[in-house]
Amino acid sequence: MRLILLGPPGAGKGTQAKRLVEKHKIVQLSTGDMLRAAVKAETPVGLKAKEVMDRGELVSDDIMVTIISERIDQPDCANGFILDGFPRTIAQADALSSLLTEKKKRLDAVVELEVDDKVLLERIETRARESGEVRADDNAETLRKRLEVYHAQTAPVSGYYRAKGTLKAVDGMKSIDEVAALIDMALRETQDA
Repeated sequence: MRLILLGPPGAGKGTQAKRLVEKHKIVQLSTGDMLRAAVKAETPVGLKAKEVMDRGELVSDDIMVTIISERIDQPDCANGFILDGFPRTIAQADALSSLLTEKKKRLDAVVELEVDDKVLLERIETRARESGEVRADDNAETLRKRLEVYHAQTAPVSGYYRAKGTLKAVDGMKSIDEVAALIDMALRETQDA
């Protein structure tokens, strides 16, 4: 099973990805983790990425697609994977589509966790109040900025996959277990189609 999880920061993608990994015996591929691993391993593409990052610039789509391409060829991806943090733009979605076509693979589903911005802000504030540990990005101002970037750059990716008929929208404002059940139902529909 090959999936993409979409949704704004704080929507619960990481929580749901962990459940999907366990249930379907697939791997979660975080683009940030893959990038760091490629740099650390000093692969050719990792060295290119390091050079760009050392200049304080964003890694290009071409470099990211190459890293993803190399990663999904690894044996632990044979049963499938969940992409986390990619694609973030329509250009990246196009590049991913071309990559998968080249490899004679296809996405099984794109699941979007729909959560209201106001609820996300409340979740962050509650998490900050209730847990003794506060992450650096667990504050309303940082989340507002991240949501602005998400709505400007990443939200249009939903429309891209909706037009292709692969998007499954799930109400991410329900409890963790209810969201998991909705995702399972959406994935069953995809497999039955």
